[in-house]
Amino acid sequence: MRRNDRARDAAFSLSLIDRCTHGVMALSTGEDTPYCLPLSFVREGNALYFHCALEGRKVDLLRRNPRVCVTFVGRDQPALEQPANFTTYYQSAIVTGFAEPLTAPEEKRRALELLCRRLLPQYMDGGLFERGLASLPRTGVWKITIEQLSGKEKAPKPGR
Repeated sequence: MRRNDRARDAAFSLSLIDRCTHGVMALSTGEDTPYCLPLSFVREGNALYFHCALEGRKVDLLRRNPRVCVTFVGRDQPALEQPANFTTYYQSAIVTGFAEPLTAPEEKRRALELLCRRLLPQYMDGGLFERGLASLPRTGVWKITIEQLSGKEKAPKPGR
């Protein structure tokens, strides 16, 4: 990291991940052009979870090379600092890790429950989540084990 004064600790980074509704995952295509896509994630401990279809470009790429990088962005606020310095205040966290598909139905169910509780908690009661599990055999669920984590922030100076 070039600007060490903006580096933040793991607690900051994990807290930011937990506040974000999505991250952008970068995958290797094995060619000159990487493949990046936004996904909804949930974190538990040292793992991120996401769901997807059972087949498609993302799944093909992950099966060929499970190394991924996921970026989360919190505050993103363009600003003018006087006298004429344009900048952006931001918070970010970057995860690198290893993705693997969950195959055991109980693991998939647990990860989907975490995702739903995180993103749509109002629909967890009344059996709606349980009825949605009928699609479990047709749903891919992946776990990313966090290997490296870094956080960064540029915040307004006090009084601005």
